Amino acid sequence: MIAVLQRVSEARVVIADQMVGQIAQGLLVLLCAERGDAEVQADKLLAKILKLRIFSDAAGKMNRSVQDLDGQGATGGLLIVSQFTLAADASGGNRPSFTGAAPPDVGRRLYDYFVAQARAVHPKVETGQFAADMQVHLINDGPVTIPLRAL
Repeated sequence: MIAVLQRVSEARVVIADQMVGQIAQGLLVLLCAERGDAEVQADKLLAKILKLRIFSDAAGKMNRSVQDLDGQGATGGLLIVSQFTLAADASGGNRPSFTGAAPPDVGRRLYDYFVAQARAVHPKVETGQFAADMQVHLINDGPVTIPLRAL
């Protein structure tokens, strides 16, 4: 699985002029299941995301995770958005190939699994909608953007 994390001060997903998910401070997680992925990759990736220390402490150092924000009185939200284009391969020309992405039924199953696991262990989880035409609005805090891959 591939994820691109963006540390945000706020983010939201809109579909057909309707807001479907919104967080304040936290992480926007763009998520892609690749061919061959299973629940084990989702579990590893989620564990890494929840513990990744990319939020500033009182001294301004990146020492806090999204989980640590709740102890500070803030809402450390996760906004999880499916994005199969993270598996794009443009090495063969100017039109990307997406054959590295999991088939849609597998991608949906792993996305739903990832979201369910996140909701089981984190208090604030919002989502986009799998396979929808979404507009993602965010204010990247820092900016901090980190790509991750679970093998």
